[in-house]
Amino acid sequence: MAARSYATYNGGTRNQGILNMIRGKKNKPCKILTYGKTSQNGRNHAGIITSRHRGGAHKRLYRKIDFLRNKSDIAGRVASVEYDPNRNALICLVNYTDGEKRYMLHARGIKIGDVITSGPSASISTGNTLPLTKMPLGTIIHNIELKYGRGGQLVRAAGAVAKIVAKEGKLATLRLPSSEIRLVPQNCFASVGRLGNIDINSKDLGKAGSKRWLGKRPKVRGSAMNPVDHPHGGGEGRTSIGRKQPVTPWGHVALGKRSRRKKCRNSLILRRRKSF
Repeated sequence: MAARSYATYNGGTRNQGILNMIRGKKNKPCKILTYGKTSQNGRNHAGIITSRHRGGAHKRLYRKIDFLRNKSDIAGRVASVEYDPNRNALICLVNYTDGEKRYMLHARGIKIGDVITSGPSASISTGNTLPLTKMPLGTIIHNIELKYGRGGQLVRAAGAVAKIVAKEGKLATLRLPSSEIRLVPQNCFASVGRLGNIDINSKDLGKAGSKRWLGKRPKVRGSAMNPVDHPHGGGEGRTSIGRKQPVTPWGHVALGKRSRRKKCRNSLILRRRKSF
């Protein structure tokens, strides 16, 4: 699924690139699996902005995704592969033999008509979900649980994949996409395979309006502000920030300083992710 580039018909198509599969799919979402989504635009219950540069997104319907995958030993057939505006990964509609319909994350290689299953007795094939105890070392997985019965919480983005590198006792060692190595209980469930839409990074929005449709508002450099608005502001013309290192609008170190508190450290994390 490569990105399609446009000729420069106008300013909006200059350098624009979209994914062919997302453009070609016109499936309407399953009505019983969708509901309205109200955007908070980065504001809390009091209407105060707590997350900047958000707001003005296109109206969306939320698709209820089955991260739990608890339809044990009931086969389901993939009916369609659809675009989801709430995530960069694709989703697929699964019709189970008992008549129920559910959305699940689309794993790379799954096609319309394929049969998927969940449970301890499921085969180790792409799209199936089973506990880590039933998977051999080296298996690539996604949609991983951190606690049994809670549903998948890790590795849910487009093109993401984790790998089982070791097993010992009741814990399995996983290598996550961020290069972090952590322990996960072996009774937790995970889906086999790599998530699809791996060319998502090849997409180029092409114009500022496309960014606004996604709900992302413009950002202003701190050095372009006044001193009352940002520590980098002020000065005559283009000047330096006047500090040894950049800081946030609230005066905290912006680059390189770890922001995670000590009490948030998890003993199950064997090696931290790389800092970029």
